[in-house]
Amino acid sequence: MAAASSYPLRMDATLDPQVSRWLWLVKWVLAIPHFVVLTFLWMAFVVLTVVAFFAIAFTGRYPRSIFEFNVGVLRWSWRVSYYSFGANGTDRYPPFTLDEVPEYPTHLAVQYPERLSRGLVLVKWWLLAIPHYLIVGLFVGGGSWIAWNIGGDDWAIGGNLIGLLVLVAVVMLAITGTYPRGLFDLILGMNRWVLRVAAYAGLMTDRYPPFRLDMGGADPGGTLTIPAAPPEAPGGQQPAVPDRPDRALGPSTWTGGRITAVVIGSLLGLTSLGLLGGGGALLWIDQTQRDGQGFIGTGSHRFGTDTFALTTRVDIGRGAVTDRLTVDGPGVFVGPGWSETVRVRVGAAHPGERIFVGVARTEDVARYLDGVATARITDLAGDAYRVDGGAAPATAPGERSFWTSAGAGTGTQAIRWSLQEGSWTFVVMNADGSREVDVSADVAAKFSPLPWIATGILVAGGILLIGATLLIAVPIRRASSRTGGAR
Repeated sequence: MAAASSYPLRMDATLDPQVSRWLWLVKWVLAIPHFVVLTFLWMAFVVLTVVAFFAIAFTGRYPRSIFEFNVGVLRWSWRVSYYSFGANGTDRYPPFTLDEVPEYPTHLAVQYPERLSRGLVLVKWWLLAIPHYLIVGLFVGGGSWIAWNIGGDDWAIGGNLIGLLVLVAVVMLAITGTYPRGLFDLILGMNRWVLRVAAYAGLMTDRYPPFRLDMGGADPGGTLTIPAAPPEAPGGQQPAVPDRPDRALGPSTWTGGRITAVVIGSLLGLTSLGLLGGGGALLWIDQTQRDGQGFIGTGSHRFGTDTFALTTRVDIGRGAVTDRLTVDGPGVFVGPGWSETVRVRVGAAHPGERIFVGVARTEDVARYLDGVATARITDLAGDAYRVDGGAAPATAPGERSFWTSAGAGTGTQAIRWSLQEGSWTFVVMNADGSREVDVSADVAAKFSPLPWIATGILVAGGILLIGATLLIAVPIRRASSRTGGAR
């Protein structure tokens, strides 16, 4: 079939003639330094892609310096993948650089687009790319993919296809001493597909990735036919991939200092977004979730048990630094110094039943309920209980005098309790001490400092955002001032 025009992303690779039979067993360990660095580089990649998104939407152009950085991250990632379990095509350790390294056995370049569609950028990375995402998910799958077994109740779990093929290749390499050329070509074709989709989703081109496997180490430049394996060179070595005149060198304007600044700026930027989102959420809670008495609650939860008592324990101490009260208990939402008053409301699940709710020192409650069948709540948001004992209480709870705060009767019973140091236990029972407690309950607190806390978080987020903007914008500007040719 006739050749089509080259795709803007081109990837070449040369299989090393003497790949070690056993080094692949430890390559995942040797590559850990690269994985650590790439974790931070990909954070910067995401942040800069968002910046590029807005630049394209408003100007129709991908900032060249950002383009070079992101292509460099893609190139670095592919080299590490080629060395390790993305292909295991070489034993040469990948260099720590965004730049193209001519002597390394694999190369990646993306042609810089002079203009990009301002409308297409809104949909191509999530909507138009969905068919490719499904295929790429099978190829790489993040380590695994999960598919539902239609007509049955079982989940089927399988490894990613590229990793599986590489595993077959390295096992055959260990047995025969030769990397199967057919598998190498297929693996490279799948990786080439993945990289093209990555470039498209990264907004680097408007050209839709082709649905085809361009197999082999040499990028066929859009050829629709699957290239046949070339004849072996003398000595059994694979001939080198011919150098391409259009292969661009890496982003030399991105120095180590600029890369570090962008990575730190990206981390600060992501942190600032978390702080701004959290501060905004706290302000929203403060303004919309308070009841008429100024309390913010957890919402009502149903608790049912066939025991005689339902309890939960909280331990309150003082912080070593702030000297404020700290609370530890199941589902606790009262943070250090956030509230001094807690309200507990309990209502019987069946109208007309008399219930009891109270709070007291844990040691007093323990003596009263010693040997009594008791369900201890371990999660306020659900039915998570721990049942102790088996007997009935000797007296009804209202007859005891040790309660710090208590209420009993029909309808909703509410108690308010001022936080105090020590170990405390909340108890819910039927007022007559009978078996089977079935109630709905909610816990609330006033959180008086909430507006100030939210404001402080927003201010901290704003400061970090300013710092992140400077750390990202200055290196981009300096890299732009000496940007080289198209990528």
